[in-house]
Amino acid sequence: MRKPEFVYVTYIETTPEKLWEALTDGDFTERYWFGARLKSNWKVGSSFEMLHGDGTVSDAGKVVECDRPRRLAYTFVNLSEKYKNDRPALATFVIEPYGNLVKLTLTHEGFAEGSKFFDGISKGWPAILSSLKSILETGHPLEIPFEALKFED
Repeated sequence: MRKPEFVYVTYIETTPEKLWEALTDGDFTERYWFGARLKSNWKVGSSFEMLHGDGTVSDAGKVVECDRPRRLAYTFVNLSEKYKNDRPALATFVIEPYGNLVKLTLTHEGFAEGSKFFDGISKGWPAILSSLKSILETGHPLEIPFEALKFED
């Protein structure tokens, strides 16, 4: 049986450089990622954390690849009790010019069979990346209520 893998492709009216900044700048990520600030120096081997306004770290991992503004990959897993048995999985962002657009391909892989974290990211990534696309194209993130994603056990 194949291990679970999540792939999402979207086209965004922006530049590779602006998309890169949106993916790596903590001030920017807070605007479209349910208030989460991504924190890293984005060097291979460096730590990666997802910080929230109350100072808690919900997710953590390591930077695996950083080729500005083409490819970014990092491992991470949610640190909550719910996901304590899940191992970090690899999220890879591929940024490609596509005419006056940018093609963004996210592949999130390396989950164990039956991973609860896989179920969570399968609901979260479409909302996060749709909001990212909206903010880059209109200046406004989508107002998706986090609770509406119904992350269940």
